[in-house]
Amino acid sequence: MSEFADLIARAVNPTMTRDERETVYGVVKQAVQRLQARDGMAPDDPRVALQGHLVEETIRDIESDIARAVSMQKLERAHAAQVAEEAARTG
Repeated sequence: MSEFADLIARAVNPTMTRDERETVYGVVKQAVQRLQARDGMAPDDPRVALQGHLVEETIRDIESDIARAVSMQKLERAHAAQVAEEAARTG
């Protein structure tokens, strides 16, 4: 599943809007469904539910990573602004 998560993570990035990322996730879900159909899995096959759960879990993990990265960027910008302000006052 690690390779799968890496693949999805490379397809999205923090600069994308939520709607753009949702579009990518939709494509991923469709691809998984096509693979399941190709493999002859019936909709009630427990593996379908498991794979669906793993896809959703991967998406949540990636969204969490994106939120963390965006938050860190905001904190770094705020810190840089504080340092610049302090330097301007003392310099």
